[in-house]
Amino acid sequence: MRSEEPAARRESTYVSNDLSGQVHGPSIQAQRIHGGITFNVQAQPGVGPDIRPDEVPPLPFPFVNRSKRLAELDAWLGAGRPRSVKVGFGALYGMSGVGKTALVSHWADEKRELFPDGQIYVDFAALREEPEGGDVSEAVRRCLRSLGVDESTIPASLADRTRLFRSRSSGRRLLVVLDNVSQPAQAASLIPKGEGSALLVTSGGLLGELALDGARMMPVRPLGRASGLELLTERCGEAVVAADRESAERLVDLCGGLPVALHIVAARLLTNPGLTLADLAGELADESGRLAGMSLGEERSVSAVLDLGYRELPPDTARLYRLLGWLPSTTFDVGVAAVAAGTGTSGTGTMLRALVSAGLLESTGDGRHRFHDLVRLHARERAAAEEPEGEQLALLGRVTTHYLALTALADRSIRQDRLRIADLTTLLSAAPDPFGTAGGPAPLDWLEAEHRNILDVLRAAVREETLRTEVWQLSEAFTVLFFHHRHLGDWRESLELGAAAAAAALEPAAEARLRSLLSRPLMDQGEYEAARRELESAVACAEVSGDLVVRASVQEFSGRYWERFDLSRAMDAYRSALELSTAANEGRGAAIAAYFLGSAQDAAGDHGEALVTLRGAHAELTARDDPRMAARVLAAMGLAHDHLGEHDEAIRTLSEAARALRERQATHYEAQALVALAGIKERSAADPEAVRADLTRALEIYEAGGSPQAEVLRRRLGGTGESG
Repeated sequence: MRSEEPAARRESTYVSNDLSGQVHGPSIQAQRIHGGITFNVQAQPGVGPDIRPDEVPPLPFPFVNRSKRLAELDAWLGAGRPRSVKVGFGALYGMSGVGKTALVSHWADEKRELFPDGQIYVDFAALREEPEGGDVSEAVRRCLRSLGVDESTIPASLADRTRLFRSRSSGRRLLVVLDNVSQPAQAASLIPKGEGSALLVTSGGLLGELALDGARMMPVRPLGRASGLELLTERCGEAVVAADRESAERLVDLCGGLPVALHIVAARLLTNPGLTLADLAGELADESGRLAGMSLGEERSVSAVLDLGYRELPPDTARLYRLLGWLPSTTFDVGVAAVAAGTGTSGTGTMLRALVSAGLLESTGDGRHRFHDLVRLHARERAAAEEPEGEQLALLGRVTTHYLALTALADRSIRQDRLRIADLTTLLSAAPDPFGTAGGPAPLDWLEAEHRNILDVLRAAVREETLRTEVWQLSEAFTVLFFHHRHLGDWRESLELGAAAAAAALEPAAEARLRSLLSRPLMDQGEYEAARRELESAVACAEVSGDLVVRASVQEFSGRYWERFDLSRAMDAYRSALELSTAANEGRGAAIAAYFLGSAQDAAGDHGEALVTLRGAHAELTARDDPRMAARVLAAMGLAHDHLGEHDEAIRTLSEAARALRERQATHYEAQALVALAGIKERSAADPEAVRADLTRALEIYEAGGSPQAEVLRRRLGGTGESG
């Protein structure tokens, strides 16, 4: 025998074959032929009752953290196990690469004295890789061989093999580890019988049926930043991480706390002395190349680890997985998933549950799902490789239209007679309205829950020429949320995207509307020069459009800008808006213009005239059943009463306005009313606690919306607290 041949191989000149070429007897593998016929036979495991297997893979690196999970395993399977539990059974589940096997290996090594008769290990992922495909029967056969059962005496049927396994494990204290289990039946046949024994199972997802066999379920999740840094430090050295802790933290974040990714990143750093933490963090920051950067070759990569679960999926579920990777949104419900795949919600729900069970998808607990960042990149990678050309754009179009329809329905459910440029009659006529049905979601609540996803869709769709119209239409409808919940940064970005799309689509009326709306978050953020530029562009676009209502609306927004700098010019703009709305027979627009005109008159010192104008606007809006705008007018009337010295009436009117605005979820305007109310109460020597309550509520609103006014109120409340 040649010296380089493994010691596990032994030469044998015995062979029995027939003319068909089939080989009988031991498993053999042809190696060399010279002179006679020689075969090398793989050495078989030992045979006999005294065999003590030691098969759980060792950890080649220090184990990090997971102290809570280790303690739980001790309580379930170790010394802390209840006396009534004769055989411990634990099932660890979590996504591929999260460290389940490492956790089991570490615990098994630490608790070796609990299992003096040995530790058996079966990797079902490796079984599935075999040409004939692994199954439960083969796993039981391997466990029997590990217990010293001669191959010739192993029964053929699964039932007989299972009975023999129970007999051979009886009276022994064994640990059986089944890695990468995908079906409950793979574990049920291998529960050892000996008292003090334990079965530990790892799987990609929660196999709830195992609970019927007494299994305790343990989720294994990605590492937090501190534990991830500890792992990176253990692998790369404390000096390396300490020298650039910021880049090290960035690497942990980019790996999403996934141990397999962190080990690969560490290996790249260790095997390439010229590669720094900062260099690698910069390389992996680009999503398009992140998975490729987390690789040490085709077989040692994050993609290869995630492929293990992906290859087990049925074709339809695998397709859904791929397509969901292309979703621009971070989270998604079954409706969005169904639209992405072009399938029914019932079947899609079943497939989503399968993806959760496979550990490739997470359920957020509110009816939505999300990917781990690296799993999402893997899904995209598979989609790019396997989906037909044009499918990604088609999916984005379907999802954008889906969100457009729902956002427009929510907008109309909140307020029907609002100025809208988009004509969505055809789209909405074919769309079921979830907000108009009994038990349906509240439109503002839905918009708030989905607003990050809608913004993600806008960001993705604006890059596609064929989706420009849908982008500006969605941006216009989306604005209804920000009228009530002042997420200033998100509102601004949404309108910037919409205005750019409207300009590219040559829709001057839409561009005018969106740029005038954009002036509002810009002004709230104190960027008045930027707001003025948007309004100048809006005026020009409105003139090109020739639409009287659009022109009136832009004049109204211009007046609101000029109120800060030139009250006379502001009132001219409001009067122009009032005239244009009246000429267009737009009663609500005229009433709103009158409201702003009255506020400007009050600011200019004409308080009595302001009250006359405001009362007319309030009556018109109340008659039109527009309680939100009517409440805003009421707040302005309260300010006018205060300016006239009618403080009791001012407090009453502003209190009523604040309550009405809160009921309509118009929180930004509620905050304005509360700040004004607190000021009047302070001057009237009212209860300091009542003043503090008004200012505290206003501060909550401004902080939630990211308004610069929050800092002003924090200082004011500090002063109020000191004086109180």
